[in-house]
This record gives sequence, structure tokens and C-alpha cells, in this order.
Amino acid sequence: MAYDLQEQDQIDAFKLFWSRYGNLILAVVTVVLLAIAGWRGWGWWQQRQTVEAAIVYEQLREAFDKKDVAKVKTVAGTLTERYAGTVYASMASLLAARAHHDAGDPKTAKATLQWTIDRASVPEHRMVARLRLAGILLDEKAYDDALKVLAVPDAGAFAGSFADRRGDLLLAQGKRDDARTAYREALERLDARSALRPLVQMKLDALGGA
Repeated sequence: MAYDLQEQDQIDAFKLFWSRYGNLILAVVTVVLLAIAGWRGWGWWQQRQTVEAAIVYEQLREAFDKKDVAKVKTVAGTLTERYAGTVYASMASLLAARAHHDAGDPKTAKATLQWTIDRASVPEHRMVARLRLAGILLDEKAYDDALKVLAVPDAGAFAGSFADRRGDLLLAQGKRDDARTAYREALERLDARSALRPLVQMKLDALGGA
């Protein structure tokens, strides 16, 4: 009988607890379940976006290989507008910029690269875009603008390439000593296996800075 009374006390205590906190517990559980469902739904949507973007990107590659610049522009626009959050959008903008540059349209190439710098989801793609944009500006003799494009707090793995491009810009401005310093920095930052190292060394040797 004592056991039955103890069990009844536990039941009564639970009823009292539930009457006070039951609604709150149900609300919390509901929120958690909705969050889990939302997270899974978001993951599914992201996966679908990536798959669709990959298919569109293949169309872009085909257009690029055929030098169909008009189609490259259209397909790249689709990727950057509808699938901006995917890696394929920034890949598309880099490829489209190259197509426009090769076709003699540096204005569109620059705008496309600027989109990559501002919107690309992959940091490495933003760095590549900065290098290429600085290269176009170098060709246009817009040296100060190009140096601003390369002025980032930390270029990471691209530090050597950035230093090399700065050297080219400074040399074009007639700043030989500053260019020499930039090339030396490039050699310090570039990986020992980098294919760029021999070229940088040639530039430095030409300046008498070996």
C-alpha cells in the first residue's frame, strides 16, 4: 500500500508540474521541431540550387569553348542572378570576364570581375578577380586604380602573386626601387614550386636586384 501511495504522489506531482509548465514545454518542442525541419528544408534547397547551377555552368563552358560571347554573357547572367550563393556563380563570372577580355571588351570584363570581388561566395575567387582586374588596369595604364584593387589587408595564399603584380605596376610608373622591393617580396611569399617564381626572378635580375 505504501508503494501505491508513493506512486500516486509522483503522479500528482507530475500533474502539478505539467499544469504549470506543460504549455511552455510543448511550445519549446514545437519550435525545435520546426527549426530542424527548416534546417533540413534549407539544406535540400541549397543542394538543389547547386545541382541546377552545375548544369547551367556546363552550358557556359560549352559556350566559352565555342567563343560564343553573347551566350556566355546570357548564361553567366543566369548563374549570377539565380544562383549567386553557389560556387558556380563566381566561377561563371571569372570565365565570363575572360571571354569578354579575349573578345576585346575590357569594359564588360572589368564589370564582371568587380561583381566577383563584391559578391563571390568563395574568397579565393575574389582574390583571382582582383589579380585579373589589376592586370586589365595595368594594360589601360590606370596604375593607381590597379594598386587600390590589390590593396587588401591579407592576400593569404595570393600574397606572392599580388606582390608580383604590384611590382609590374610600380615598374610601369618608373618606380624601380619600389618595384624591386615588390619582386623580392613576391619571391619570399611564393611557394617554392610556383611556376611564377622563375618569371619574377627574371624581372628582379633585369632590375639588378638579384
